[in-house]
Amino acid sequence: MKLTDHEQAMLQGDHGPAKARAMDLLLRYGRALGAERLVEVRNVAGTWNAGSPALRPYADESMDRLFSKFNLDSDEVVETPQAEVYTCQLIHGIDTRNNRLMGVPDEAADYQRRAEAFFGRRGVSMFNTCTPYQVGNVPVKGEHCAWMESSAVVYCNAVLGARTNTEGRESTGAASLTGRIPYWGFHVPENRLGTHVLEAEPEVRGIMEWGLFGYHAGEAVGEDIPVLTGRLHQPGLIDLKHFGAAGASSGGIEMYHIPGTTPEAPGLEAALRPGAHERLVYTAADRQRAWENLNHSASSDDVDFVMLGCPHNAIEQVWTAAKLLDGRRVHENTELWIFTPRALKDTADLNGYTEVIERAGGHLLSDTCPAIGRVVPKGTRTVATDSAKQAHYLPAIMGVGCHFGSVAQCVEAAITGRWRGGLA
Repeated sequence: MKLTDHEQAMLQGDHGPAKARAMDLLLRYGRALGAERLVEVRNVAGTWNAGSPALRPYADESMDRLFSKFNLDSDEVVETPQAEVYTCQLIHGIDTRNNRLMGVPDEAADYQRRAEAFFGRRGVSMFNTCTPYQVGNVPVKGEHCAWMESSAVVYCNAVLGARTNTEGRESTGAASLTGRIPYWGFHVPENRLGTHVLEAEPEVRGIMEWGLFGYHAGEAVGEDIPVLTGRLHQPGLIDLKHFGAAGASSGGIEMYHIPGTTPEAPGLEAALRPGAHERLVYTAADRQRAWENLNHSASSDDVDFVMLGCPHNAIEQVWTAAKLLDGRRVHENTELWIFTPRALKDTADLNGYTEVIERAGGHLLSDTCPAIGRVVPKGTRTVATDSAKQAHYLPAIMGVGCHFGSVAQCVEAAITGRWRGGLA
């Protein structure tokens, strides 16, 4: 790989042992990918957590030991320096302010608090969310980034027009210290052009329909890049957030275009690879099939647990849930957990939304989700959720059945303890 003078100096240890280990990791990584060089990044989103049982022994030795092993792939323990570029923490496994509600021991939460304090002082912004773009991390079109988390990556690429591949804990750790990542994949302009035109015949409007469309899109194109056309109502942040999360779950979508909406698609032809694309149609039968696939695991209409907020809810979604719950009461046999970024949880507290949700018997949580934290209320057999991503993963991860539907259908299930949702 070709290195600049500054990169060579970091590799040689002129800027300290941690950056030397980071450069060694990036070179090994880049060579495995066939990258010819590195690219400068100014924005990193990864994970610096310590709460899981596998990580705690390393944290007991020192946080430097934890960082060296799991963020730099280094058996040599190096002192953790300040981050070189803007860096934030993504979602992790524990809501440290509600760990007992979620059945997570205080000991695990204490480890996570220690990690937050240690890495926070070293320049890692503790956003603790899968949606960093909702709480201030909004890279601009063309900006090179190093982000983890499938739904965040697809939003970064498609909606913001910034450039990232789906990175891991190690590569983001190295990028935070060096401001570098291998130049390959979605950093390369020609790799960002659409491979398929996917035309929607049914009307796509609202987060449930965008979730269904995304779930079909992931199955239809796999890791390729769809250009979406057809009966699409103008989507907002929330719609596109759910589309991307669904497409990254059923397939491997990291990039898509909507002509006239997303920043790299002023028109259809501009979004497509010249002469190298396929045309597909999303039909009413495909919509029905996507809904059935997301609901097939549920064998009972008795709902033990309702989960909203994957990807983490925007403040508008928290407000919507609060309005639907106002003056009502969650069923005695059902738990309702709503997830939002920590910063937006504080906003919901100020706005009075949290009080409305809690008065109804629900809980507003942050920092994690059931699939990442591997936690559901004790005795849960059947879940209702507005998230195609959770409906895809929870049956396999937690051994529960899932109903997928709209926010209103899920709130109604929380109130009645029964699932009555379906396709219109």
